[in-house]
Amino acid sequence: MRYYVVIPAHNEEAHLRGTLSSLCSQKLMPEKIVVVNDNSTDDTEKIIDHFITRNPGIEKVNTQSSNLHLPGSKVINAFNEGLKLLDEEYDFIVKLDADVILPDNYFEKISHVFKNDSEVGVAGGFIYEENREGEWKLNHPMNRDHVRGAIKAYSKNCFKAIGGLKNAMGWDTIDELLAQYHGFRIITLDELHVKHLRPLGKAYNKKARLLQGMAMYQMRYGFLITVIASLKMAWKLKDPLIFLLNMQGFFKAYDIKAPFLVSQDEGAFTRALRWRNIRKKLF
Repeated sequence: MRYYVVIPAHNEEAHLRGTLSSLCSQKLMPEKIVVVNDNSTDDTEKIIDHFITRNPGIEKVNTQSSNLHLPGSKVINAFNEGLKLLDEEYDFIVKLDADVILPDNYFEKISHVFKNDSEVGVAGGFIYEENREGEWKLNHPMNRDHVRGAIKAYSKNCFKAIGGLKNAMGWDTIDELLAQYHGFRIITLDELHVKHLRPLGKAYNKKARLLQGMAMYQMRYGFLITVIASLKMAWKLKDPLIFLLNMQGFFKAYDIKAPFLVSQDEGAFTRALRWRNIRKKLF
């Protein structure tokens, strides 16, 4: 199967070389790789240029944005800049972070999933992070049927159906909810272990957590589901401040009447799906 990869990269000189090396060592190679140099002030661009001279399938885009490592609009803006260089001659498309190391059979396995089941819309492996003892341990704070934003792969039909990626914090939850709304399934592969070189949320700040709460409002979660989701996130990350910041963001979005990211029907579907999953875990 043909696939394209877009990699947003902001000041990733410490990690990008490993990511591109693992990508260029895939048993099933991508047809195109676009690396978006997003306002980097280190040697990120030099590393991209080095790989371009040795790999004709790699292209570069330079773009300007904030210097902060904020999730959400920054990364999706960069992704969309890379998307402009691509045509639609692909079977699946990948949004990849610039700080991951992939096993060499990663996309070979992903392609088999998409090829064998047209109902699969999103697929991916699992993120592992190195602890203080040098051991690579699973770090998956969400449900096991969730694909982390660092390693998202979408079938072409699914990507088109959901209208691409939403320019907001929480984009990597919205995409899966919309995928299911349109009848697609999410598949995770236990055997695909991806090394994540920057631990989850390490560079996130207070503003990012406020944006998370705002996104829950904009996704039409409603108050109760936002409370439950925020408590779960705070518990899994062992940080009670996350709950308070999420709720502060939710109420801020309510006060300013922030625009919704999904339609009323999509919001109703999302709430019903969330409640169904909550009941399943409780009973």
